[in-house]
Amino acid sequence: MRPHSEKKWILPCEWASQPTIAPMTNHAPALSDSLVAAAHVLADVENGRSMTEAITHIPSELRPSTQALAFYAMRHWGLAKGLTGLLVQRAPPNAVVSALLGLSLVLLEAALQAAKGASMPGTPLYAVHTLVDQSVAATQTQRDLMSYQGMVNAVLRRFQRERDQLLAKLSTNLEARYNHPSWWVHRLRRAYPDQWQSILDVANTPPPLTLRVNRRRATVASAVDALTKQGLTCTLLDDFGLIVDQPRAITSLAGYQEGWWSVQDAGAQLAARLLDVKDGMRVLDACAAPGGKAAHLLELAAIELTAIDVDGARLERVQHNLKRLGLSTPALHLKAADASKTNTWWDKKPFDAILADVPCTASGIVRRHPDIRWLRQEKDIDRMAKLQREILNQLWQTLAPGGKLLLVTCSVFPQEGELLAAEFATQHEDAVRLPAPGQLLPVIRTVDNIQTDHDGFFYALFSRNA
Repeated sequence: MRPHSEKKWILPCEWASQPTIAPMTNHAPALSDSLVAAAHVLADVENGRSMTEAITHIPSELRPSTQALAFYAMRHWGLAKGLTGLLVQRAPPNAVVSALLGLSLVLLEAALQAAKGASMPGTPLYAVHTLVDQSVAATQTQRDLMSYQGMVNAVLRRFQRERDQLLAKLSTNLEARYNHPSWWVHRLRRAYPDQWQSILDVANTPPPLTLRVNRRRATVASAVDALTKQGLTCTLLDDFGLIVDQPRAITSLAGYQEGWWSVQDAGAQLAARLLDVKDGMRVLDACAAPGGKAAHLLELAAIELTAIDVDGARLERVQHNLKRLGLSTPALHLKAADASKTNTWWDKKPFDAILADVPCTASGIVRRHPDIRWLRQEKDIDRMAKLQREILNQLWQTLAPGGKLLLVTCSVFPQEGELLAAEFATQHEDAVRLPAPGQLLPVIRTVDNIQTDHDGFFYALFSRNA
């Protein structure tokens, strides 16, 4: 551990107003630095902030290690909260200390399992003594944490001594066992009595790096060849997609700057193909950010595409992505607008096809965004379903007779999937439901090398009677 005099952490009164945690030195970060940075991120999530946003306030040299620790903790946060509740009678008033305890406990459990020869891929592993030492050292990186040094040490030592008894006490605790809120577990049990445990297991597994090749600039074969020359191996999905078996920073992969591919889950890659767009069509991508599906539509045909999103900043990401892929054309129209308020953005010219990737709870993509499960509340399901109905009803009025609308959600809750689609079909006499995958539950590829690795999505396709 470096001497305390080298450290320069932001004091608590300054924390809220500072854009980042000040870096400590120019040297590689110590584990204690990464632990306390991750604890700040986790405390932010507990206060309702997304982990993606919270991590942007971490200095660049700490960001990779902080992200790895925070993501692991979020996938085991039910256990973290359960153990903390058993070991600490009165929660410390400092939210960062509470988060540090939860993070250190699940990392310590992983270390103890690894010592017995049981470890999962993607698990940050440290020697037990190193982890305890550095967790205690983390309390010395900021003044407002220093008084908790003894408590952190005592809690971690006690867990080592009483691990089996403590875990036994949590065996019937749904959150600790499945690392999801109990209401989430109950909902999945009711909706999928045969698959709910598998859904939860996949959600706690780190996702693969899945790419969709831009057929206007490369082929799957040429992309694989370039990645192979980097020493990487790939698993082919189909004519568009592949998985990079050794995940790396995407900007370091061959073909990134040239726009050869986009990062997109295999389940999401179905959307553009289901609409079956043709040259000359007038197409709408509602709720378009971050732009993966819009890009795929432009790759498939020479269309006139209107892409809207309520968040102007996210729409800038769409523009950046399309420019990198070489897809920015005069026939592309980007508009910052609310899809449910058609009078603010629609020019009254009907669309031949509409991609309605409506806002949802994102319950199908929690392996990529593990904080989502802890940020959501049960009431969000009905709230989002109401918004989805409003958007669909408005978008339907902009569709030309004979046109197609594809409803997409990245959710596994039926209220945002089959129940929503069935209600929509009932309420619109001119809507004809066409074949589509329906509910895709998140799965991991099978051992016989048949590729089925994808997140959770729902697809329903409708045509409008002339």
